Amino acid sequence: MNTETALELIPTARLEQDVQIFEYSKAANPIESGSTPRIPIKQYAADLYATGKSRIVPLDLSAELRTPYAATSPSLLASFVRINAGEALTTSPIASSEFYFVIRGKGISETTAGAIAWKAGDFVALPGLEATHFAEEDAAFYMVNDSPLFAYLGANQSQPRFQPTVYTREAVYAELEAARNDPEASKRSRISVLLANKNFEQTMTITHTLWTMFGVVGTGTRQLPHRHQSVALDFVVEAEPGAYTLLGPELNQDGTIKDAVRVDWVTGAAFVTPPGYWHEHVNASGADAYVMPIQDAGLHTYLRTLDIQFYLED
Repeated sequence: MNTETALELIPTARLEQDVQIFEYSKAANPIESGSTPRIPIKQYAADLYATGKSRIVPLDLSAELRTPYAATSPSLLASFVRINAGEALTTSPIASSEFYFVIRGKGISETTAGAIAWKAGDFVALPGLEATHFAEEDAAFYMVNDSPLFAYLGANQSQPRFQPTVYTREAVYAELEAARNDPEASKRSRISVLLANKNFEQTMTITHTLWTMFGVVGTGTRQLPHRHQSVALDFVVEAEPGAYTLLGPELNQDGTIKDAVRVDWVTGAAFVTPPGYWHEHVNASGADAYVMPIQDAGLHTYLRTLDIQFYLED
């Protein structure tokens, strides 16, 4: 060691001050022990952004998740955004993926990559850009980003993984209608489309971390239960009373969900589906119901940890 250029040794006490060593059985399953908190079923009403000033309303479960930063799941933050006509609002998350669903209104978002026009029913993906959103008329978004993942990792974005992308309402609804009219539709577990980006051929997802499904549950139908290890941040695009989701960690022998919790769908509301929970969507109303789950399933798919499972009737 060159004594002229050697760095000062860190004191042993400082190097050892954070050391812990557990007997295996006491730390192998921190979720079961409660050290890692479970993710709750949670509902968020459309009233949260129905009126008032232009603002972002984080759907924040940081108290339940015991994080020092806002989070709706360990890796994602969902928010409602309201922008009054003629006003603007800026977003600048430390994130690699942002998703916006335009609940209502129209306007333009100015980013370092250029300006993006949007209208009600459009879906927008941004790669972690500062954006100023101008509303030409009263507007609202459902917004999801992966900022909690970056906060947990202590990371900053080094370079964007994709360019800003817009999926128009017309394009998405046309693909959903084609899926519904497909002769094989009756044999499938659900009538839905997945929004994807050509840059992510392995995961077939909207970004490298996010996954976006847009689906319809026809009147008088039931989607059989399924489960996955990603958290779903579900947004109810349109529903009449009588549409709902049943959730629970176990199935009965007949394929129904044991001790199910019922979440009634309300247009413009959102709810959290915990990882590993069986869930099924039921529409006992007189009109089609539309739902849009956003998940961190892009990341889970890449890590090979999604573990999606479907209950199939004999």
